[in-house]
Amino acid sequence: MLISDIFNYMNLIIIFLLGLSIGSFLNVLIDRLPAGESIWIDRSHCDSCRKTLNWYDLIPVISFIILQRKCRNCHKKISWQYPLVEAATGLFFLFTYVSMIRITGTDLTVPHLIYYLILVASLIAIFVTDLKYRIIPDQILIFLTILTVVYQFIYFPQFIKDNLISGIISLLFFLMLVIITRGKGMGLGDVKLAFVMGLLLGFPKIIVALYLSFLTGAVVSLILILIHKKSMKSTIAFGPFLVFSTLTTIFYGNYFWQLFQKIFTL
Repeated sequence: MLISDIFNYMNLIIIFLLGLSIGSFLNVLIDRLPAGESIWIDRSHCDSCRKTLNWYDLIPVISFIILQRKCRNCHKKISWQYPLVEAATGLFFLFTYVSMIRITGTDLTVPHLIYYLILVASLIAIFVTDLKYRIIPDQILIFLTILTVVYQFIYFPQFIKDNLISGIISLLFFLMLVIITRGKGMGLGDVKLAFVMGLLLGFPKIIVALYLSFLTGAVVSLILILIHKKSMKSTIAFGPFLVFSTLTTIFYGNYFWQLFQKIFTL
């Protein structure tokens, strides 16, 4: 085995472990931001008995397995959310790292990788928070907006104007939908997220992302109705579909745009 291969495997392990750790922090964001609790001052505690957890009960995934899904103090069951978010973040970090190498090759730099890892982590937090609480935290959206503007200002200043226009148009489009549906179809959180999507994706990728979000939302809604989990009058959180389409477009946006062009020019 070559030395370069060893370093590549080490990088993969490090990225995955980093993802597990960040996933643990995302669980804090997911549960505390909607409740208005501090994410910095209060230490991690059991949701049932509120007892402060020791460090060895906070090891991502492993502690969940060792404790057999029970709190060490009160023995109440621990939600599957915690290991699933941790594992998903680790896998998404791996996927992001591999995808960035595929896209950029040897041009991948640490700042670019860090930006996309933070972006992916933030989107995962939005996905789970909206799915669980039907809330898209403003704190994460503001953070993503500032992060994206700074990143683009430093590395891609030529795209800032066009991306800002894409964000504003996306915001106005979703705001119109909210007004028309009187807030029954989607909420203001989706409107704000649409702006962030336009800002970070730009044109034409924002078209791809919006198309995929409405398509997947319609398909999932239809499936839920057919299996009698939802009725025709029920609503579901739209944020997860926006997040899914954004992540898909980040890595495969060019492919889908070329596919759309071929389909609509037939």
